Amino acid sequence: MATAAADPKVAALAAARSLNLHPERVTDRQFLASRFCDPRDLVQVKYEMVRRVRVDKVPVAQAARAFGYCRQTYYEVAAALDAGGPAALAAGKPGPKGPVKLTEPVMAEVDAWLAADPSLRSADLATRITETFGFTVHPRSVERALARRREPTDPEDHRSRTAARP
Repeated sequence: MATAAADPKVAALAAARSLNLHPERVTDRQFLASRFCDPRDLVQVKYEMVRRVRVDKVPVAQAARAFGYCRQTYYEVAAALDAGGPAALAAGKPGPKGPVKLTEPVMAEVDAWLAADPSLRSADLATRITETFGFTVHPRSVERALARRREPTDPEDHRSRTAARP
């Protein structure tokens, strides 16, 4: 496989999180015979796999195998395509998508505690969270979660605050 330094398309696909790390697994003859199709392009491989089943009426197991996937993955890819179009076939941002412990219900309780007693420190809040919800959090995590809640959600509000700073 070409490296990103040797091939600008590989670099672009990698940057877009659309680089197929196993292009050698794509064995579909029609796909490989086309000058347009590139087995390194993960979005294109997934789209063509679904198209081959839906348009060309190739059995799911055969199409999945020819594009380097299993049947289960075919159904997941097809569902993603149906739900979000071709853009849904690109890999999403890795990592957590939101808070794991300090979720909205927990933070709502923290807000209630602070409303009742504004003098509570983050260490006090962390202790209460442990007592109430049964899991531990670091006081600094509580501070960061509270700071995120105070951040403006409206971009106009953020601009007016940053413009007013000396």
